[in-house]
Amino acid sequence: MASRARVRAPELVGAGGWLNTGGKELKLADLRGKCVVLDFWTFCCVNCLHVLDELRELEEKHRDTVVIVGVHSPKFVHEADHRAVVDAVDRYEVHHPVLDDPALATWKQYAVRAWPTLVVIDPEGYVVAQHAGEGHAHAIARLVEELEAEHTAKGTLRRGDGPYVAPEPTAGDLKFPGKAVRLPNGRFLVADSGHHSLVELEADGETVVRRIGDGARGLVDGTAPRFSEPQGLALLPEGTADYDVIVADTVNHALRGVRLADGRVTTLAGTGRQWWQGSATEGPAREVDLSSPWDVAWFDGRVWIAMAGVHQLWAYDPAAGTVGVAAGTTNEGLVDGPVAEAWFAQPSGLAVSADGERLWVADSETSALRWVSRETRTVHSAVGTGLFDFGHRDGAAGQALLQHPLGVTVLPDGSVAVSDTYNHALRRYDPASGEVSTLATDLREPSGAVLADGDIVVVESARHRLTRLRLPEEAVRVDAVAHRTQRAATEVAPGALRLDVVFRAPTGQKLDERYGPSTRLLVSATPPELLVSGAGADSALSRELVLSDTVTEGVLHVSAMAASCDDDPAIEYPACHVHQQDWGVPVKLTADGARRLPLVLAGLE
Repeated sequence: MASRARVRAPELVGAGGWLNTGGKELKLADLRGKCVVLDFWTFCCVNCLHVLDELRELEEKHRDTVVIVGVHSPKFVHEADHRAVVDAVDRYEVHHPVLDDPALATWKQYAVRAWPTLVVIDPEGYVVAQHAGEGHAHAIARLVEELEAEHTAKGTLRRGDGPYVAPEPTAGDLKFPGKAVRLPNGRFLVADSGHHSLVELEADGETVVRRIGDGARGLVDGTAPRFSEPQGLALLPEGTADYDVIVADTVNHALRGVRLADGRVTTLAGTGRQWWQGSATEGPAREVDLSSPWDVAWFDGRVWIAMAGVHQLWAYDPAAGTVGVAAGTTNEGLVDGPVAEAWFAQPSGLAVSADGERLWVADSETSALRWVSRETRTVHSAVGTGLFDFGHRDGAAGQALLQHPLGVTVLPDGSVAVSDTYNHALRRYDPASGEVSTLATDLREPSGAVLADGDIVVVESARHRLTRLRLPEEAVRVDAVAHRTQRAATEVAPGALRLDVVFRAPTGQKLDERYGPSTRLLVSATPPELLVSGAGADSALSRELVLSDTVTEGVLHVSAMAASCDDDPAIEYPACHVHQQDWGVPVKLTADGARRLPLVLAGLE
């Protein structure tokens, strides 16, 4: 086994304390003898949610030797609220201890730069690996097997139960519902995400008529179906297909069709596998991988999909049975323009204007309200400026602020209600006046809303219910507040900056060069003027950038990908894996700032 650097792991400290430990405060000394995997995550981040799913198999297979510890490191102000972290751990079925670190103390001690980041600590308390982004579960599993063998031989491996203590279950008919639609009979169909099912409610929004799905995770069709954290729902125009409702089955990476007459479910698009760079971006719908579809809407003759996992909009054609990219590049950020060039950041809510000319988009990670023009095929931003500015501020749209909105609803007058999730509010944008106002506050993580007989029915996800509100004639007034992420900017010097993405292939694997370069690096900046040179795509994981001497701050957007395969000529069909991560690095330009920026994709710096 190759020798490794031995760096003593810093202590785990977080002002919010510990979850899933039965009230016990854990120290690294309590975990000595175990292989520890620290998962630095934040619950707004869809890539972090992907990693939670990637780790489930490792967690189960090595339950007596591995302890996974989630270190919750917030981006948004709302994510620093301990109650919200408790809800997120329940919502996403996190079955390991979680440290709530609202001030990013442990994040800073481990020099983490991106969500998600995984750090492996050996049974003697030394850091032996760090991985940023997705696609590393196989590498960590291999490393764990090596550590088990090494420390069994040394007598330093301790087998047995870990420190996880399950919390009390959430009671009620709904558990973290995602979105809802109103059915032609006046009832509501709700995506009951936490129960992995759909629920039909009477017009009162409370009485359960029936449940579609048995509550267990799965990808099963028929009249005894299974879902995995379904979110978006859309009614199809009558006569479009032999099913009535399209479901964004988020964690299954699939679209499902539901026939209301008998509750029969059919998988329409997706393979159940997550889309990765290099996968097909169009084709027969059942043969193309998807990535965390979060909402759906019938727009311009197709079902448009908020593909949160790859920061794009896709579209499904029921008549042709095809699916493909409709807007976005997979780069994360806020860039308007032609649909093929626009950037999104975890689009999570869709709604269509009454005239069918605009598709409204809740672009959650940029805290933005955006829209797609049917006629010009261009993307526009109504509210929001970028990845790191958010808050609760009304007034002219150019200076108004939202905080991680997940839903949009078109109102009778043509304005748009925004489920402003992390502000616990319902906001309104009026395209005629260009003004943003607040319709309601004191809602717990609203994730969607639907009109009903002159009222608006809000999905209060963290209160596990639907809440009916009278649409007010005048907006509620709130004190304005603006925020920036707590994450500190990296100080760099103007002029030449060396960018190094650190990647070491997992043990037993090598970079896959059979079909061309196995690595890819894409660099851009907000504002674009920050980069004098060095922008664009290339295969090398190191690059010389030149930063402006007139721009004082901004964000470097870095996207890296590496493909590795089994390094054994005797294996006829080697297993291959893709490792990828997108970094948005806030930078502040100072004369004595750094002239090298290392980012760890896999390995140790």
